[in-house]
Amino acid sequence: MDEVEALPERSRRVVEVLDGLGLTGRVRELPDSTRTAAEAAQALGCEVGAIANSLVFMADDAPLLVMTSGRHRVNVDLLAERLGKQKIRRAKPDEVRAATGQAIGGVAPIAHPAPVETVVDTALADYPTLWAAAGTPNTVFPLTHTELVKITGGVEVRVD
Repeated sequence: MDEVEALPERSRRVVEVLDGLGLTGRVRELPDSTRTAAEAAQALGCEVGAIANSLVFMADDAPLLVMTSGRHRVNVDLLAERLGKQKIRRAKPDEVRAATGQAIGGVAPIAHPAPVETVVDTALADYPTLWAAAGTPNTVFPLTHTELVKITGGVEVRVD
């Protein structure tokens, strides 16, 4: 069995999408959970800010994926103002799964059942290599800020 076949199904779907987009970063399965940015940074030996957290919100009743730096929190009121939304709130676990097909703590920026409006935190541009979840709480893949914006079709916004 090759290393892709050994990955969980959701991560194999991420690999398919990455391959289709021509990205060369490989999905890595880590031995421990990377559910939080701090756990991921420790496991990967990188700064917590280089972790591209995938946070799902509901913005005016539609899902909104916010790819934010692990070094700070999203200011939902400020983000709503910047995006012209009435209200943004954290999505419930069932809303996250419905929008992305993935569970909280492992949401990849890609490989969702349907496109999800996405915001990419401008703070992520501070890091040459980012690490994003790959569909499960203990799978990740590397990419650049430019690649993240491109593959998500995301709008670059400061979120804190």
